[in-house]
Amino acid sequence: MQVRFAAQRPTGAFALALLVPGGSGAAERAGLDAAQAPLARAAAAAARFEGEAGSIAELFVPEADGARRVLLVGTGTRNGNGEGFEKAGGALAARLLTSGETLLVIDVSALEGDKAVAAAHVAFGAVLRAWRHDVYRTRLPAKSRPTLAEIVIVGAGEGEPAAWGSLKALADGIGLTRSLVTEPANVIYPESFVERCESLRDLGVEIEVLDEAAMAALGMNALLGVSLGSERPARLLAMRWNGTGDSGNPPLALVGKGVTFDTGGISIKPAAGMEDMKWDMGGAGAVAGAMHVLAARKAKVNVVGVCGLVENMPDGKAQRPGDVVTSMSGQTIEVINTDAEGRLVLCDALTWVQRTHKPTTIIDLATLTGAMIVALGHEFGGLFSNDDGLAAQLKAAGTASGDPLWQLPLGDAYDKLIDSPIADMKNVGPRPGGSITAAQFLKRYIDEGVKWAHLDIAGMVWAAKPGTLHDKGATGYGVRLLDRFVADNFEG
Repeated sequence: MQVRFAAQRPTGAFALALLVPGGSGAAERAGLDAAQAPLARAAAAAARFEGEAGSIAELFVPEADGARRVLLVGTGTRNGNGEGFEKAGGALAARLLTSGETLLVIDVSALEGDKAVAAAHVAFGAVLRAWRHDVYRTRLPAKSRPTLAEIVIVGAGEGEPAAWGSLKALADGIGLTRSLVTEPANVIYPESFVERCESLRDLGVEIEVLDEAAMAALGMNALLGVSLGSERPARLLAMRWNGTGDSGNPPLALVGKGVTFDTGGISIKPAAGMEDMKWDMGGAGAVAGAMHVLAARKAKVNVVGVCGLVENMPDGKAQRPGDVVTSMSGQTIEVINTDAEGRLVLCDALTWVQRTHKPTTIIDLATLTGAMIVALGHEFGGLFSNDDGLAAQLKAAGTASGDPLWQLPLGDAYDKLIDSPIADMKNVGPRPGGSITAAQFLKRYIDEGVKWAHLDIAGMVWAAKPGTLHDKGATGYGVRLLDRFVADNFEG
């Protein structure tokens, strides 16, 4: 779907959306002419429309020899805000994507305040909500196929709004993440994940890839142990973007769990629902999407994104419960449960990025534990950190971006639960506090003085029902969060 901005409405057939601020009598502020106003009032009354953000009242008005579909779309508060405009754009895309309409004109001229900013956020909301992955759907009924091909936004002046460049970069990054998360495991596996990210070179991102031989030479036996049962070789992907012009400053490190499919290994998962484990690389997907955004909008930040990429499969060579492996850090791990594999991947990735790039701040993202979904459902990502200031920055970025986080505790009492009788640690603790003991495991791999946060996003990367800015399926969670965190704390 294409988006463009114009000074005035085009001629010909199109659906027309009029953005309306919230409050009583909202339909009166739509800007319709005297002949159409009574129809608008009647439609608003029938829909109980009062301009709430994302609410719609629909009517048809006479136009030439036919009729035009007109939609009154609420933006919420009188002056509107980015969230309200995005909800409006998302609601329009959801309503019209498969409606038979091919062209939608959105008129923002009735709004107060900065109409250019409103136009950019409306476009952003529409693009995100319209995203679909229909590559493998060859027999869709005609009524289920997307028809909306173009959106033209008018009433905000000539040319693209200044805010659109960064928002389009954000939408493209979220789209990359959604694609990676949505693709099946026979399409996205460690090698092909790397291939998909090669396009970031065109944006100025430097890419380094470690194969299994290179990782073995470095002693990354925890990560490689997860991959033993798979025919797909593991990879470590590092993406570097330095928009600061200063090669001496330490980078911000973003580290993602990239288990492209997780059977659980020898500790195999139940068959029901196992197909969902194609999105167990959602953390790595978010890191790749964030790197796209930061490079595309030329963010003034020095950042390295690292993805540990493996497939966790059972076969005769697979890692067994009870095995002991030595991680890159030199610490030994008793593998109690091969389905607690994400922390084994992350621990070596964390060690590698610290030894190679010397970051002072690290954020890792992972669909790490089912216990996180039990604790927080699908409303918040879990946040663990060794630094209260970093945690506060991430929570603020989550609230502002719409990717919310909820902080959970760390502590010595939890840490003791992963002590092993034969190794330095075991890879799982008892069932209670499972997300916390997983975070405690990762904390053991963070060097002294390094600020670190772990985001357990198991309940957030995939949605069973549509949301404001996404359909059922991959959400792209984490990309907006990381972009906002960087903008607020590294570019300010």
